[in-house]
Amino acid sequence: MVVGVNYRTAPVEVRERFWISESRRYEALVRLSRAEAIEEVAVLATPNRTEFVLWTRDASVAANSVLQFLTAEYDLRLCEWKHFYRLIGEPALLHLFKVASGLDSTIIGEQEIVAQLKDAWALAQKVGTTARFLDSVFQKAVAVSERVRAETALGQCAVSIPYAAVELARQLFGSLQGRKVVLIGAGHLGELSAEYLVKYGARDVRIVNRTVEKAQEIAERLGGVAGVYEERWKHFIEADIIISASACPHLIFTREEGDYVRQERQGRPLLMIDIAVPRDIDPKVRQIHGIFLYDIDDLEQVVRRTSTIHESATEQANAIVTSEAKFFSRRMLSEVAVPTVVALRERLDELCRQEVESYRQDAGPLTSEQDQVLNALAKRISSRIAGTLARELKDLPEQMEQDQLTTAIQKLFHLKSSTTAAAN
Repeated sequence: MVVGVNYRTAPVEVRERFWISESRRYEALVRLSRAEAIEEVAVLATPNRTEFVLWTRDASVAANSVLQFLTAEYDLRLCEWKHFYRLIGEPALLHLFKVASGLDSTIIGEQEIVAQLKDAWALAQKVGTTARFLDSVFQKAVAVSERVRAETALGQCAVSIPYAAVELARQLFGSLQGRKVVLIGAGHLGELSAEYLVKYGARDVRIVNRTVEKAQEIAERLGGVAGVYEERWKHFIEADIIISASACPHLIFTREEGDYVRQERQGRPLLMIDIAVPRDIDPKVRQIHGIFLYDIDDLEQVVRRTSTIHESATEQANAIVTSEAKFFSRRMLSEVAVPTVVALRERLDELCRQEVESYRQDAGPLTSEQDQVLNALAKRISSRIAGTLARELKDLPEQMEQDQLTTAIQKLFHLKSSTTAAAN
């Protein structure tokens, strides 16, 4: 099951409220793993989405556990729950495979998302909140993304957020030759955006970060210089383009500070690109004459307008992902049935042994040959019944039908309920 919110279902001001920072993901995983009906869990949090990937036997209760978590930790209001989607079974698999393959991104075919998905999986494994089922799902999602990139031209055609930043700068300034750039933060996307601006002619790049060593490291790669965070206003006043991509949980540039910078710049236009989630720059800065502010949603619109993705590549990728999800869904349903099948076979063997022993006592002593025939017949009957029920259980196309038959078999043969699959 996947419960989440993304750029399709909510604007950036909603997404940033429910974005889970790296420092809080460990706690979130622990809390959710202890919540009712959640057996395994991973959290994928990016600027475009926050998703809870779950393994559960009761989707309704598990979704309610996520709702309670968001309400307690992020002050979710009931009216905001409409922004969240809940996908179960094959649709959840299809969604996750599309995410991993870059088919559900604002930048169709982007490659960064699969790395983010791997990081989410690795953290869940470290915390111990994934096991056999979700580990299998994530492993398959990564494999599907690799197949999509190997068999289609999807990744070669992607138009990126950094490219969109260049387009916005060109629209404002015409040429980027000699423009001064300030990068706030040390994130990969911000660094890549600054690198693109330099590639198209910008110069004098200043890297401003709370950790000076990290700023110096990025400055060396970009051929720029590191700036002191406390003196950032000086750099803002001199810059033409500011890219803000910090991991700060609150605003670092307010409307009042924007007024001060505008006054000191004496009418020179300033392009501010805020790609942080939560946002770094107060949206009210848009109201200041001469300062042009764009956030992640604005850049996504530029991406959609300038995208050159080939329809054929997208169609091929969707066909691969759909086929893989359908096949893997059936395989997962089959594996879910394994514990019940194993328990059923053991129970039938036990019943047959009891009946054979009862027959021996009633019929009197048996010859060795008769005893062998009787035991073989009992095993054959046990195997035939177990095999027939196992095939019925594994071949059901829908999880709801499988759950109903599993419950019936467990009650009929007095089996213990189990949600953990046996080993292959």
